[in-house]
Amino acid sequence: MRAVAEAALPRTSVAYVDIRFFAHATEDPDRVVEAARNVLPDPFVENVAFKRRRLLGHFGNPITLFEARIDRDEVARAFLENLSRLRDTDKEALQREADRRIHGGSLYLRLDKQAALGGEFRLCTADPIHVRIRFRGRNAEDIVRLCREAGVLL
Repeated sequence: MRAVAEAALPRTSVAYVDIRFFAHATEDPDRVVEAARNVLPDPFVENVAFKRRRLLGHFGNPITLFEARIDRDEVARAFLENLSRLRDTDKEALQREADRRIHGGSLYLRLDKQAALGGEFRLCTADPIHVRIRFRGRNAEDIVRLCREAGVLL
């Protein structure tokens, strides 16, 4: 995707990526999966399979939980590099909030499902696509550096 980022990131910097999101009773599950697939790197979209689990909400409403783990090195690295598509304002927010978003060797993000459906990458807090990027190193400074090299932070 980005030649500079690909050359800069060590081959084994990202251990895996977990993606998880919900489709509520009022949402079309296929459209929600389509939104999540839009945040995946183009060459690897078909390599990621979402497991589906049916749940019941607080008032008995049906909710579908979708989860996937990306653990192939090249796909996990490409996912991180793909996040360089975040808006600059979101990259700045990530930079400011790094101490709250990095814990135990993982970076935690919440991506906007509606924006993703339109092919955009935005952070959000309500009804997101949850992303956990697990790095091989547990040092927060190294994670920030790797994210900056990948273009995820400014």
